[in-house]
Amino acid sequence: MPWSQWIRTVEVEPSLYAADFSQLGEQILVLMRAGARVFHFDVGDGYFVPPITIGPIVLQSIAPIIHGEGGVIDCHLMIFHPERHLEALAEAGADSVTVHVEACEDLPLVVRSARELKLQVGLAFNPQTDPQAAAGSANHVGCDLVLCMSIQPGYSGQQFMPEAVGRVRTVRGLLPPSVHIQVDGGIGPCSADFAVTDTAGAPVYAAKVSVHIAHGFMYARKLDLEVGTNSDGNARFTGLPDRVKHGLFFKASEGDRTAEAFDDPANTCKAQFTVTLRKKP
Repeated sequence: MPWSQWIRTVEVEPSLYAADFSQLGEQILVLMRAGARVFHFDVGDGYFVPPITIGPIVLQSIAPIIHGEGGVIDCHLMIFHPERHLEALAEAGADSVTVHVEACEDLPLVVRSARELKLQVGLAFNPQTDPQAAAGSANHVGCDLVLCMSIQPGYSGQQFMPEAVGRVRTVRGLLPPSVHIQVDGGIGPCSADFAVTDTAGAPVYAAKVSVHIAHGFMYARKLDLEVGTNSDGNARFTGLPDRVKHGLFFKASEGDRTAEAFDDPANTCKAQFTVTLRKKP
């Protein structure tokens, strides 16, 4: 069964590596009854990423539970030489494998081997990798999806890298619609919703809302993000970090009209603003 039949609208894949392994089967059933369909199964080899995570033995134990409830298992292979492990993963119950472009010496061989085992195939790329190069590789070998890492692979609990939004936009524009996009790591927890109006209270369409972010270790990561309002005058930022220097300063503008807003995610992680655009005096 292809990815096009697994994805309903936008799929949220629970990460099995984040589960309580003493209650893994029970937690899977709870998630499936809540509506989860696709499960993310992280495999780390201790070389491509430092941690050794989980592998075919665990997969073999949980695959009957997931498949029995109509779900599928998406294996994210953070490993060198993934072609050596595809058969074991397929036999253990994998439905799809996503390999890293940085970890494959012969990507066409990897994809061909996976196809022979009736596996769907994705291609992941790290934050340092050129998204145009990753999209080109995915197009060349005919992958079913492209996974954009929004953290460094291997460890959970990292902050979402907001610049991943731009990388997603780049690869989406270079891939055919039939190739799906995944984003992995640190998504959320903070957001900011805006309702932008004029002085009469009417919504303003196509206004720009921007934010400057300084975050990460020693707040050394600098980033500017911008979104536009929809026909209802609404705009939203998601995946914002919860630890930023001096808070978040937002600016809305349309023509010569502007408005400003401030939020400290440490105090308000789900911020909501109504701002009125006014001409500068």
